[in-house]
Amino acid sequence: MNRLKLYRLLRRNTSLSFRRSPAVEQSMIAKVLLFIGGGLFAIYLILYGTIMGMAVERGEYATIIGFMPFVMVIDFFIRFIVQQTPDMLVKPYILMPISKYSVIECFLATSLVSGYNLLWLCMFLPYSVIALASGCSFWGVLMALVCAELLIMLNSQIYLLIRTLIGRHLGWWGLAVAVYAALFLPWIVSWSEKGLDTMLDLYVEAAASPLFLVALLVVLAAMLYLNRQTQFRFVYEEISRQKKTELKSVSGFEFLSRFGETGEYLKLELKSVMRNKVMRSRFWMSLGLIVVFTLLIAYTPIYDGATMTNFWCFYCFAIYGVTSLTKVMGAEGNYIDMLMVHHENILSLLKAKFYFHCAILLVPFLLMLPAVVEGKFSLLMMVAYLLLCSGVLHFIMFQLAVYNKQTLPLEQKLTGKGNIENGMQLIIEMSALFVPIVFVTVLQLLFPTDTAYLIQAATGLLFTLASPWWLRNIYRRLMARKYENIEGFRASR
Repeated sequence: MNRLKLYRLLRRNTSLSFRRSPAVEQSMIAKVLLFIGGGLFAIYLILYGTIMGMAVERGEYATIIGFMPFVMVIDFFIRFIVQQTPDMLVKPYILMPISKYSVIECFLATSLVSGYNLLWLCMFLPYSVIALASGCSFWGVLMALVCAELLIMLNSQIYLLIRTLIGRHLGWWGLAVAVYAALFLPWIVSWSEKGLDTMLDLYVEAAASPLFLVALLVVLAAMLYLNRQTQFRFVYEEISRQKKTELKSVSGFEFLSRFGETGEYLKLELKSVMRNKVMRSRFWMSLGLIVVFTLLIAYTPIYDGATMTNFWCFYCFAIYGVTSLTKVMGAEGNYIDMLMVHHENILSLLKAKFYFHCAILLVPFLLMLPAVVEGKFSLLMMVAYLLLCSGVLHFIMFQLAVYNKQTLPLEQKLTGKGNIENGMQLIIEMSALFVPIVFVTVLQLLFPTDTAYLIQAATGLLFTLASPWWLRNIYRRLMARKYENIEGFRASR
């Protein structure tokens, strides 16, 4: 089979795998919302492309290249949502009589010409049209357009390499930081507004030379080769290695036994985070985001305004709950049948999850305590946001336990292209992100600051103390849908 036929076959199989997924049939609303989201993203790209085009001075056709470091950083994080790694896609073809290198090469080629990469043309094309209208040369603008798209393609290969390595060890995040910090090196060295101008001028001048295009092509070819070797190596290790079972001394968390069945499920939550590689990675990545945002808010002048401080302080407390509860009951879908055996087993599980997520809220609280001592935040503000998240935010997010019916495989990576969520799930997630902050904003407008915080804390405390009642309500609604949910969990295993 020649490479072109193999490429077309793999593209067709990948498309069919998404269409045949049980999740695709869960909700037409989800598909519509995804299309709307993609359309809005395209509109934003057109807007920013137009703004950058209007900033072009006569003859400086490569201005857009100066902004590409910022674009590449944003693009890198978006790819966690939209792009899978070849070592994940190639596994179904491991036992087939096909060259594994050929399969990996086809998937790497697909990553270069993906629809997402081409979507960035929504920003580059308006910029190019306006640059031409401002008097720039056609060939110069064309070269800038090609270089910008090549940088996006190069970024896709950088992402694939780093994402694959991060799947093996979280320490490889250091490589990601090093790579993207290198792009901002001229600015970092001077660390001033003039440093930013120097960085932009440096990239614009470099892009004006044909050697820049040649260098991009060479680096892209090198990254493709490196990815090809790395992906094959990890796929081969995956199928050839034999894991040895080693008995380790692990805490049994016996102190939780006094809490009965709820305590046993708390042990399950803790041991899942400690022992399961995927869940452990999710936990540390979410916790890492909490630490980064908390330190930025509390110990830098970046968000010193009252509005931004309130906005980001809430999200420092909300990050873990929003990221981890999105797929609540998803991991349990692997053994949901056993949870249905005993009366109110799932209610105890929900209580354990609630207590666990409330305990996690202490992390940002403790991290920001020194800022309270220094006077940047008030203790009342911290307590108000902690209680708002423990009560209101968790109340909203736990509603997903009723509607989630897609099993989350324990070996699944963080990326999951085609992992379509149902419409109700998207509505609940949006409510969790915006309803609490809208509530806080209204209180800040209607009442003095301290009074607003007191009302906010009282509301959060009320929802927190009422958790036994609303968790039982969630349990009853879940059990009313249990056959539909079990069917969905089984179909998506």
